[in-house]
Amino acid sequence: MIDPRRLQVLTEVARQGSFNRAAAELRLTPSAVSQQISALERTVGTPVVRRSTRGVELTDAGRVLAETAATIAAELAIAEREIARLATIGAERLTVATFTSGGQRILPHALTRFTTARPEVELTVIESEPEESLALVRSGAADIALVYHFDGPPVVPSGLDFTPLQDDPMWIVMPAGHRHSGRTEVAIAELAGERWVQGCLSVGDMLEHYAAMAGYEVITACRGTDYQFAQSLVRAGVGIAMIPEVALTTDASGLTAARLTPPGPCRYVGVVAARRRRIDPLVAAMLGELRDTVAALPAGPLTTV
Repeated sequence: MIDPRRLQVLTEVARQGSFNRAAAELRLTPSAVSQQISALERTVGTPVVRRSTRGVELTDAGRVLAETAATIAAELAIAEREIARLATIGAERLTVATFTSGGQRILPHALTRFTTARPEVELTVIESEPEESLALVRSGAADIALVYHFDGPPVVPSGLDFTPLQDDPMWIVMPAGHRHSGRTEVAIAELAGERWVQGCLSVGDMLEHYAAMAGYEVITACRGTDYQFAQSLVRAGVGIAMIPEVALTTDASGLTAARLTPPGPCRYVGVVAARRRRIDPLVAAMLGELRDTVAALPAGPLTTV
């Protein structure tokens, strides 16, 4: 049987890339760390680390064990939180992580329905990007997370489940009076020579990829991290922007929008929860409210633009 303490040592060696640094972090001697790794290798019957002049890195078998160790640690953290919840008489809590635009358009309706039915539940909402949200759910710091991924569902760590909610297509938002005003659809290839306002760094990277496929380079007017800010700059005539449908502004004055035709990126929105927590009544209820909210959302821009 694999000793969990040796998995902890392996995890720290992988994190530090060195026996000496891992020993210092674990308050052991380098010799003790080496002995623990050797014992682990004898147990599994194959090397778990590869030593070189550049340091220590995991073998394929070592990566499998490190992933298992992370899953065990996450499960223990969730168990500790659940025990603490059970020990708190009369208090029920739920922590939800969400990306910004999902928190603006999707989450409020779901939270309203949830709190109306369960006023005794103490809700906490954490704004974070999907990668951070996955880590929060895995560690037990969040019970459920609203996340997105471009061009397909995300790869989630073991022990977590992704439930798809909706496809989130991209739109091209332009100032009123733009040469493409009145169009319902537009292709990336038709937008050569435009100045672009980027509301998300990852969208900017994909825009450059698809523009290159169309044979031109992107002219960037602004690199931002907020879709609402980007659309306010479009309204001011700074440039045009590629915006996910969920993030389209509710104030459409001075703007026009056309759906982006393929080839082009698409966001996929869903919910991540720990596999063992999906049966929790509060987690299941929030997932249900999110599903109902998304099902009731109108497609396309929220108002006529």
